[in-house]
Amino acid sequence: MDAGECSTSTKPPQPSAASPPSPSVWVRLVPADSACPVVEVAEDDSVVCSLVAPPACGGGGEEVAWCEIRRNAGDASSATIRNLSSDAIIVDGRIVKQECVDIKPASEIISGRQKEGHLIYTFEITEAEDHEKKDVKIVLDIENAKCSICLNLWHDVVTVAPCLHNFCNGCFSEWLRRSSSNSRDKSQSAACPQCRTAVQSVGRNHFLHNIEEAILQAFSSLQRSDEEIALLESYASVKSNIVLGKQQNQSRKRRFSRSSDEINNPDLPCPQCRNEFAGFRCSPGAVHSQCNGCGGMMPARSNISIPQKCMGCDKVFCGAYWSSQGVNSSHCNLICNPDTFKSISQRHISALPDIIHGGNSYEKDITERCIQQSGKTLQAVISEWISKFDNMEIDRSRLQLNNVDAITSRTYICNQCYSKFIDFLLYWFRVSMPRNLLPPDAADRESCWYGFMCRTQHHRPDHAKKLNHVCRPTRGNP
Repeated sequence: MDAGECSTSTKPPQPSAASPPSPSVWVRLVPADSACPVVEVAEDDSVVCSLVAPPACGGGGEEVAWCEIRRNAGDASSATIRNLSSDAIIVDGRIVKQECVDIKPASEIISGRQKEGHLIYTFEITEAEDHEKKDVKIVLDIENAKCSICLNLWHDVVTVAPCLHNFCNGCFSEWLRRSSSNSRDKSQSAACPQCRTAVQSVGRNHFLHNIEEAILQAFSSLQRSDEEIALLESYASVKSNIVLGKQQNQSRKRRFSRSSDEINNPDLPCPQCRNEFAGFRCSPGAVHSQCNGCGGMMPARSNISIPQKCMGCDKVFCGAYWSSQGVNSSHCNLICNPDTFKSISQRHISALPDIIHGGNSYEKDITERCIQQSGKTLQAVISEWISKFDNMEIDRSRLQLNNVDAITSRTYICNQCYSKFIDFLLYWFRVSMPRNLLPPDAADRESCWYGFMCRTQHHRPDHAKKLNHVCRPTRGNP
């Protein structure tokens, strides 16, 4: 673009019947002064060239290039603005000189360092930008969006694993309560109300909750009465992912207070009971936790930033704590390596875990070749999907960990839970891959009716190889 020339167009406000902006326009700056024109920013020209002062203030109607607005990669609902003028501008109350700052719809942008004598604009993303989103529709038979317990449309839908059937939160919570009260074996998992499969975990399904709300908007007759909703919500007990049955049993060697005699017991050593490390020494009777990795003891401290419990399984691990205190194996034999308990973002992976895809070696080989074919390292692929996980772009209902909604890349988890996390990410890596990008010997396979739940794949190699098992079950699903 030549000096003094800018393609950003301006036009006076139009009545509501005006035609929509051209497809290339994705941003509008709407002036607070209705006498001034609306500024439209095109996809191919990010420089905003417009009035910066009201005509009444002596601006003379002169248009100047005073800022640049660019779309944020991966987020269609926000953008970045950079000041191009010789003076400062104000963005959402913040004075901006030469740096870039993020803006979102309804952000207030002042074309100078003060309101007086400058135009005030409101940032808008045009409906043309949202057009593609509105064109994406999910065709769904309403009968498939009903709870098989109450036979009504889901309310606060939850998904059970491994069968992935869906129910109202209140309905399933009450079913779970009654199943538990009627069972003699309290460690036994409840059965799925629909297929009778032993339920390993249950969690709220935010993706299906959005579909539930969209159906109610389209079919208001399916809306329940306020009394029914209040009753369901009084039953609802699923707040985040819950692991059920025997997997929920924890080691009974949990937190307990230690007497002064036990402090000197070499069978249950705690380095900080005998010596001071990092400015801390255990007081007599201090509460201790036993590590599930090495069996050693450490003080249970809730007032420190280093976690002592895995968020994925709620088990205690000592590696991160002792590392933060400067204690190593030279001080005590019963101490875990720090690598056994780290945050997800601190971990590096160079080989696929054996447990991925249910231990199906054929599917593991296909995934490995898909990664090689992409030209990326395994770590790069995992990092991409961790980012999607952090941004809540993945349905988490299949992740077999506790506290799923609270887990992020900064969460500390143990090695076993990390392997499950990698298996979960690689499942989504595979199911999201177009068929034409799969290796030739995998592209033409039909999917097994039982998907990743198939038991035959574990003892019949020909079946494991012939059919695709990295998919959701379809046999018996609604």
